Amino acid sequence: MNKRLKLDFNSVIGILLAFVAIIGGQMLEGGHISSLIQAAAFLIVMGGTVGAVLLQSPVKVFLNGIRMSKWVLFPPENSPQNLIKEIISWAHISRKDGLLALELQAQNINDPFIQKGLQLLADGSTAEKLREALEIDMLAIEAYQRQSARIWEAAGGYAPTIGILGAVLGLIHVMENLSDPSRLGSGIAVAFVATIYGVGLANLVFLPIANKLKSIINENVVIQEILVDGFVAIANGENPRFIENRLNGYYI
Repeated sequence: MNKRLKLDFNSVIGILLAFVAIIGGQMLEGGHISSLIQAAAFLIVMGGTVGAVLLQSPVKVFLNGIRMSKWVLFPPENSPQNLIKEIISWAHISRKDGLLALELQAQNINDPFIQKGLQLLADGSTAEKLREALEIDMLAIEAYQRQSARIWEAAGGYAPTIGILGAVLGLIHVMENLSDPSRLGSGIAVAFVATIYGVGLANLVFLPIANKLKSIINENVVIQEILVDGFVAIANGENPRFIENRLNGYYI
């Protein structure tokens, strides 16, 4: 089963709507977009947030969390209906040609989890051993993905605080230059814009990404549960029609 990627227009619309509303509100109040662009404030918030997340996360987990962020726009296409049809086809093959015939099916699959399940069936593993092996993999994959998704949740927690830190730094800059009015404006701008960046990135980017990834991980877990139950049923030699009726209960 190959997972194709399709653009999630819901995420695109949500991102655009959020930023258009904020920038549009700023312009309606007579403000300028340029006043929201402060390189120093952005460096403080983004650099500080990334540094804090790196401090708490192993590099492998951090990089995987970055890679997983593409799921926000291009989530894996998890179709329980199509998966169940494929499982039923494997059940028919095993009844007609024997479990060993599933080894050839495994060679045409890109998903390592499915490959392992089919290979275990072809090797003649008992249903109990098959379930045990696949559930260990399933739990390990879920734990790793959830740990990776939490880097975005962590970023959402750190960013507002670092934004406040940027605001304090900006005010310190202002206090140091009270005798030079020409330098007060930049310090005040950094102070306020850093807070906007911290709160805005946390609530419009980091936390929504974390929650979207957790939702997709939940869907992936359901898909893997369907696969485990399907493989176990095939190992037990159950009737394909009975397998289909039971697996259909996983989705509405």
